[in-house]
Amino acid sequence: MDEKILKGYEYAKEYYEKLGVDVDAAIKICDETPISVHCWQGDDVNGFEKKEGALSGGIQTTGNYPGKARNSEELRADLEFAFKRIPGEKKINIHASYLEADGFVDRNAIEPKHFEKWADWAVAQNVGIDFNPTYFSHPLSSDGTLSAKDENVRKFWIEHGIRCRRIGEYFAKRTGKTCVINHWTPDGDKEFPIDTISPRLRLKDSYDQIFEATKDVKGVMDGIESKVFGIGLESYTVGSHEFCMGYVFSKHSDHIMLTLDCGHYHPTEVVSAKLGAIYAFSDHCLLHVSRPVRWDSDHVVAYDDELRAITDELVRLNKVKETYIATDYFDASINRVAAWVIGIRNARKALLNSLLTPVENLKKFEREGDNTSRMAVSQEYKTAPVGAIWDYYCAKKGVGVGLEWLDEVKAYEKDVMFKRN
Repeated sequence: MDEKILKGYEYAKEYYEKLGVDVDAAIKICDETPISVHCWQGDDVNGFEKKEGALSGGIQTTGNYPGKARNSEELRADLEFAFKRIPGEKKINIHASYLEADGFVDRNAIEPKHFEKWADWAVAQNVGIDFNPTYFSHPLSSDGTLSAKDENVRKFWIEHGIRCRRIGEYFAKRTGKTCVINHWTPDGDKEFPIDTISPRLRLKDSYDQIFEATKDVKGVMDGIESKVFGIGLESYTVGSHEFCMGYVFSKHSDHIMLTLDCGHYHPTEVVSAKLGAIYAFSDHCLLHVSRPVRWDSDHVVAYDDELRAITDELVRLNKVKETYIATDYFDASINRVAAWVIGIRNARKALLNSLLTPVENLKKFEREGDNTSRMAVSQEYKTAPVGAIWDYYCAKKGVGVGLEWLDEVKAYEKDVMFKRN
């Protein structure tokens, strides 16, 4: 290891130890905490259903940077390249629309065999697989999915959800790791409807049917995700935050949890402020780390105040192990592999920064009413040398220190990605 990196680590470790922080323990927890890497950043959410049609359901990618993955082999190669530049335990997160079949297979007919190559690859990479039903970008998603008035349409999507949970069980068995399934529907209305409850009762019944039909499934955790609105569905969202939170808490289930997506709330709301309330009633939570600009624009995750506030809260609540952390963004305006590396390294760095805070000492000051010490210490560690610890960690994991990885991505871009166009 470079001597300068080692000296920086030794200085920083001494600094943190004076605040009562066990640096090596923090690095270990950070390294062992899985972050689920979303596959759709690599191909602009197109998927591999071998069908024509644009994205729908309030989802939109922007940019046309060259080199995106055109098939599953290229997407997995890009992911594998990115993984080598990202430290720590990782999982892969895929949508149902990333199936692989000889011909078109509709979503109510998907089976584990259509994801066998993903499972083979994940086992070879020693990563888990998380999964998502794809309730958007389909001819039958234009007028509602799980909340659709048309019972035949609703049955189609219920069957899709059932099959997704069984595929999730397949992934869990193949990888030996829990499969987290996230359920999100874009259902809503451009104008405010007169009847706001009927669609929600249908959505509730659809979820109930999915979970009842798959109650024998093992190795799967299920997140229920809300949203404020989607493009073309601005006035009313069936799966609102209140609906999803109410559904989750009413089930008292050991596998159904709330999904908190950083971009799915009003601009004045932040996920970091919700975690304490959610964990007062729930044992687990699924976190979708994204970066909204004005709204759910899914920018590449930045090392910003809200990201650090989220990881700070997880550490303060002692809920890092109970929280399933996944990334969710798609940027087609820059190199897509670099977008993975930048965003997920930032998420990992924020977690490390939070694990290096003197939480127990701060809680002690608070219990004793010593607010002076609480403020003094909490302000002091804001300028603590986390960068030196991060560099040491990255060097130890062999993923590149600082921007060492960038030249490698640029070379891969030139030699591999640009040749795709």
